[in-house]
Amino acid sequence: MPDLPDLYRSLANGVLLLHVGVVMFILAGLVLILVGGVRQWQWVRNIYFRAVHLLGIAGVAMEAWAGIVCPLTTLEQWLREHAGQTVYEGDFVAFWLRKLLFYHAEPWVFIAAYSAFGLLVVLSWFLVPPKMPKRRAPLTR
Repeated sequence: MPDLPDLYRSLANGVLLLHVGVVMFILAGLVLILVGGVRQWQWVRNIYFRAVHLLGIAGVAMEAWAGIVCPLTTLEQWLREHAGQTVYEGDFVAFWLRKLLFYHAEPWVFIAAYSAFGLLVVLSWFLVPPKMPKRRAPLTR
């Protein structure tokens, strides 16, 4: 059985992977929506996919405007502290994923970038409008 610091470190790495996954979903989601609109991919019009995508970037933009640190970042840092790691260091996976995900700039840069990206996602709703799923006909006997 792993000791507690190893467990915390593993959980922190899991949170970091989840965080990267969310970022990739938001970034790649918009690219796929726009490409899919041009290529007539019907799945990019799925209302559930589109709603989750829109809510994702809306949450990021609202956090930036409110000056709130992402809860996933806060959780990862808490777990790393309890693993005995410093917040800005870690094992191989954590080091490279953090390099990929986090960078330093003035807060207004993030607010502008997240807001502009959010507006692009909203624009995609007009360029590639989502569709409600078709209702199934009631079963008859």
